[in-house]
Amino acid sequence: MMTHAAYDCDVLVIGGGIVGLSTAYALTRAAPGTRVTVLEKEPGPARHQTGRNSGVIHSGIYYRPGSLKARYALRGSAELADFCAEHSIAHSTTGKLIVATERSELPRLHALVQRGREHGLPVRELGPAQIAEHEPEVRGLAAIRVGTTGVCDFTAVPHRFATEVPAAGSIVRYGAEVTAIDRRPWGVAVRTADGLVVRARVLVNCAGLHCDRVARLAGDDPGVRIVPFRGEYYALARPELVRGLVYPVPDPAFPFLGVHLTRGFDGSVHVGPNAVPALAREGYTWPQVRPAELLSTLSWPGTWQIARRHWRYGAGEMHRSLSRSAFTRAVQRLLPAVTEDDLRPSPAGVRAQAVLKDGTLVDDFLIREAPHTVHVLNAPSPAATACLPIGREVARLALRRARGTGWKPPAVESGHCV
Repeated sequence: MMTHAAYDCDVLVIGGGIVGLSTAYALTRAAPGTRVTVLEKEPGPARHQTGRNSGVIHSGIYYRPGSLKARYALRGSAELADFCAEHSIAHSTTGKLIVATERSELPRLHALVQRGREHGLPVRELGPAQIAEHEPEVRGLAAIRVGTTGVCDFTAVPHRFATEVPAAGSIVRYGAEVTAIDRRPWGVAVRTADGLVVRARVLVNCAGLHCDRVARLAGDDPGVRIVPFRGEYYALARPELVRGLVYPVPDPAFPFLGVHLTRGFDGSVHVGPNAVPALAREGYTWPQVRPAELLSTLSWPGTWQIARRHWRYGAGEMHRSLSRSAFTRAVQRLLPAVTEDDLRPSPAGVRAQAVLKDGTLVDDFLIREAPHTVHVLNAPSPAATACLPIGREVARLALRRARGTGWKPPAVESGHCV
């Protein structure tokens, strides 16, 4: 058994997005004095999923009662608003409309009303005239208003975590891409691209778009493959057309919420996302292609099962990706006044969607344990909303694993990791 001094840190977190940094933040608070190191391959925090999302604090209405997404989003939305207030991070509880534009959507809208009430959410049903009271330019047959939805500066949240973690005596290291993981009876040793070796009692994998690859580096079969989907957005040149947040009724067969309208904390309005396959894990435009990553996606049997089952839906998304006029027509279902000239290209995001071998899209958050290791294998939206409870749960699992090595939380200790 290695001595305490032989370890460079107690818990090593791979990934400096909102989930990884929330986990590190939770570790320093659950067991003060725990030595934590965060390794992030980019030059700063939250450069991918976190820094490119729509900025919405989700209410939890969409998620199956009892699921991790429902439990953590319901809890996390309130906690995140409090965190933003405490640290002067821009945020606002705006509420949102979910609007049915076709009669076939009305049963699904009613089902959302029932689900919202099961969750204890403030849900109000609206007719066409009431929709216009909230959103004069939006048209629909019926809608519901969910009062607890909001927006915030999601880039500022992980930046705050990245300030709090070093203040507690731990380290966040940027430009540290993990290239090798060696798991031993005493713990793990991780090597980065620049040759740094970090030895830890426990490894936490929060690598987002690369989490399945990191799991395989650790010697574990994740059982899923990350299939990246690019979410394409436009900014609305006439933001005065939209007062708040407006969503279509989602199709439960897909993990995406459909093209929606989002007034951000800064007053800008974004329209999207359109969801299309990305040709790289970080493929934010069509020309961004990484052959090895594309081959990894195409060689996974689940990818072809998705294509076979949902080719019609995918074809529509591809058409809207390649045709601004087609995208405009999709937006006009909710916002008839919008024109093609109103839509200005905006930075895209990529969703790290875990897919099973049979083509099933993993619907819930997925956290798995292995010797000396905790893997977060599916944490797309609403993970940003739920980051605080997710971080606490992952921290709890990591501390339990650390205790299995004979480690005890220090009463008061100010040690620094590598």
